[in-house]
Amino acid sequence: MTAARLELGAAGEERAAAWYRARGYVVVARNWRCREGELDLVCTRGRTVVFCEVKTRSSLAYGHPAEAVTPAKQQRIHKLAVLWLADQDPPVRADALRFDVAAVLPRSIDVIEAAF
Repeated sequence: MTAARLELGAAGEERAAAWYRARGYVVVARNWRCREGELDLVCTRGRTVVFCEVKTRSSLAYGHPAEAVTPAKQQRIHKLAVLWLADQDPPVRADALRFDVAAVLPRSIDVIEAAF
């Protein structure tokens, strides 16, 4: 991956994290990695844990960023969420889990709550 693409992705993740913080969420993990993959953002508000997949694009030339979160990607994120929860010490006590998608474009951010 080129440096420019890495920079674009990092900027998109920062904008998504700011979106959550502005709405009272705490960003508890960014770019959490394990052998099976990576979670972009994990946020909490109260006892709700949100796993957010961030997709950043410089234009709509290849479609809306959210379209890149395929059913296979959704399944992988579900698996990673289970692994993240099991990895926490002390354990996270959640009443609800939610899976969001943040679609970031140069002039907009669209967070789709409970996207899958």
